[in-house]
Amino acid sequence: MPSRISPQLHCQSSVASMSLGRAAHHSLSHKLDMAAKYGIKGIELFYEDLESYTIEMFQESTPNHLIKAAREIKTMCDDKGLEINCLQPFMHYEGLLDRNKHAERVEELRLWCTLVRTLGTGLIGLPSSFLNKDEITGDLDVIVCDLQEAADVAAEQDPPIRLAYEGEQEIVNRYSKSLLLAALAWGTYVDRWEQSWDIVQKVQRSNFGLCLDTFNIAARIYADPTAKSGKTPEAEDEVIASCRRLKETVDTSKVFFLQVVDAEQLDQPLVKGHPFYSVDQPARMSWSRNCRLFYGEQERGAYLPVKQILKMIVNTLGYRGWLSAELFNRSMADPAPCTPAEHARRAAAAWKAIIEDIPECIA
Repeated sequence: MPSRISPQLHCQSSVASMSLGRAAHHSLSHKLDMAAKYGIKGIELFYEDLESYTIEMFQESTPNHLIKAAREIKTMCDDKGLEINCLQPFMHYEGLLDRNKHAERVEELRLWCTLVRTLGTGLIGLPSSFLNKDEITGDLDVIVCDLQEAADVAAEQDPPIRLAYEGEQEIVNRYSKSLLLAALAWGTYVDRWEQSWDIVQKVQRSNFGLCLDTFNIAARIYADPTAKSGKTPEAEDEVIASCRRLKETVDTSKVFFLQVVDAEQLDQPLVKGHPFYSVDQPARMSWSRNCRLFYGEQERGAYLPVKQILKMIVNTLGYRGWLSAELFNRSMADPAPCTPAEHARRAAAAWKAIIEDIPECIA
């Protein structure tokens, strides 16, 4: 029987650092100031921001400089009353065909373990690889073995570090393609949270768990940005069935992190000729990079069944922990000085809407 026991008593608000503005345009220090100003409690630190801050301080990002920068970021967050809850994403790790590169990534993971300890957190976000098929294997045994090795490296740390595996929509679709389970990327029934949960179970490590993402769940089974309606043919039924499977199968103690955002319904299908269309990207990926929205932003076009999915995870599964707004949107690249403040204000408003809709988050 899946566990319904959570180690925390309530949920807390968090935002991904890059969601407050891209590092090329906005300093990490200013973004942290804005998060604190608007009452956000946690920061999901994006590696891009860590590296950018390191170069800003030391002109290069050697391992020693990264560790020094992490120490300064931890101090900044402490001073502002912010807790760093995760460092992510540790990308393109499992299934590498070049095993020398694999060995290099293992050593890089050891550095990341040092970084997360320095940052005062104990969680690394590890998305499944979406490299080309000529770079990674689809052999599930190899993938699971690689992830077991990563979990064992993290477990060697004192205290042990946890890995949160994210494998929905943008990630599992491409992961599924590498497994040759689907002829078309981004469009089959295997491109869902269920696959990432299956992998977590096969890895069988206490410090290896699941990252659930309301956008990624809904974007695959409910949304179709290439359709005029913006929905899949069986959208509502798919969500009901997916929520039922979440209830029946997922062990809450293995859900290490929860990301909560919505997305914009497009006026026109995202096909060739659309401003967001890219011949090199699946439509859902292009849509994700440009059109995610914070929870409750219906006035901006949000339309996914995020509230329904979130209620299942919080109320039925009993998840208690960080709720992080991991927003990707074209507005993040806006160089206007007000961008971090505006995004932090919107993230705070989203948190307020969440606790109004789902008071159990803080009950």
